[in-house]
Amino acid sequence: MPVLPTTVVIPTVGRPSLGVLLRSLRESRGPRPADVIVVDDSATRSGPAAARNRGWRRARTPWVSFLDDDVIVGPDWLQRLAEDLATAADDVAGSQGRVTVPLPEHRRPTDWERSTAGLEAGRWITADLTYRREALAAAGGFDERFPRAYREDSDLALRVRAAGGLLVRGGRGIVHPVRPAGFWTSVKVQAGNADDVLMRRLHGPDWRAQAGAGPGRRRAHLVTTALGAGALLATAAGRHRAAAMAAAGWLAATGDFAVGRITPGPRDPAEIVMMLVTSAVIPPAAMWHTARGWWRHRGAGQWRGVPELVLLDRDGTLVRDVPYNGDPELVDPMPGAEAALGRLRAAGVRLGVVTNQSGVARGLLAEDDVERVNTRVEQLLGPFDVWRVCPHGPGDGCGCRKPAAGMVLAACAELGVEPARCVVIGDIGADVDAAEAAGATGLLVPGPQTRSAEVSAARHVAPDLGRAVETVLGGAW
Repeated sequence: MPVLPTTVVIPTVGRPSLGVLLRSLRESRGPRPADVIVVDDSATRSGPAAARNRGWRRARTPWVSFLDDDVIVGPDWLQRLAEDLATAADDVAGSQGRVTVPLPEHRRPTDWERSTAGLEAGRWITADLTYRREALAAAGGFDERFPRAYREDSDLALRVRAAGGLLVRGGRGIVHPVRPAGFWTSVKVQAGNADDVLMRRLHGPDWRAQAGAGPGRRRAHLVTTALGAGALLATAAGRHRAAAMAAAGWLAATGDFAVGRITPGPRDPAEIVMMLVTSAVIPPAAMWHTARGWWRHRGAGQWRGVPELVLLDRDGTLVRDVPYNGDPELVDPMPGAEAALGRLRAAGVRLGVVTNQSGVARGLLAEDDVERVNTRVEQLLGPFDVWRVCPHGPGDGCGCRKPAAGMVLAACAELGVEPARCVVIGDIGADVDAAEAAGATGLLVPGPQTRSAEVSAARHVAPDLGRAVETVLGGAW
């Protein structure tokens, strides 16, 4: 059977709906995806955005198809996806599936059901969205400062479109059942107001129009909250007339909000009570999260994401520098190296080593000696996706010896990574210079061999490998 040029990424586990989705995917007609990656989101602290990033960075296919774990793909979803991808023009960066939210037929939908049904008209939602992998890489993936499954998809879409990518709606479809909701669910989702603040920081005051989002109720909630606070303050100050006026205004605003939520719903007693109570709580909750968002994201800049590839110098960076070492028994990892590399691997970042070994040209080492030492490094620190070794001396005039760009460019080419999405970590200026010459980013971790002038000249410096990895994973590279 033909294989689709895409990897399916599902960013969450732990709910029974995941099994339903996987069964529907297995039973769907059409070519099979090249791979299906289910990410354990409990291992990430940044929410679905981080989990999706972990998933797509592991994909090696031209396309990556994101599905939420609470959807059900159609019986011909795979065939339709194959058609969507086959007909996508070169400038199409992403293709969105069509969402159907089943609502009850025997009664009017509740407020939560109507809110979920809004997904049918949503733009660029990752419930079913397939991106070109190269578009994801160029954009740095999902912005992990969005901790919820809310707005992070719109943010990515706006960045992809700003880079010239076209987003289209395909012919495939999914069903998105309404998840159960508790009494306070509508209050809890007000945390998304903090994400709205980040969207405004990143995309300007007209971000809602750009993203196709509704107008929102921030101003109405602000007025309602101000009236309620005013009533309480006036009462405390003994200004009863002013308190009565503010309270009347608050009651009118809250009542209007509640009526707007109750009228289209089932109007049963339980729903009415829930709407009345939560309509009073939602405005101050929304304002609290808005204020929290303004503070948290006050200095937010554009998301660069995590690099696809980190190349590391060997001697003095990964392992202690033993001049012209050909003895595997002398390999001694730098403190924290294993943990630092583990963090990069867990984030889906590919790893490589670029190392000058002029001892071969000087006759102090054989290439087999270098290979045996490299094997020992992998035994101690885990596997690397690519190795590049320059056996030449300083006077040989090769293009691979750092500070030349040859090894960095060759490593990027082997893995299909643009140099701009690569970071090179090393302990001397030649490592940084090789990165800059290749169009990558150099990050210096000074050691005993590092000259003070090299530290001064480096744009990015970290005191140790662990801190360097924190810098990389934090997007500040």
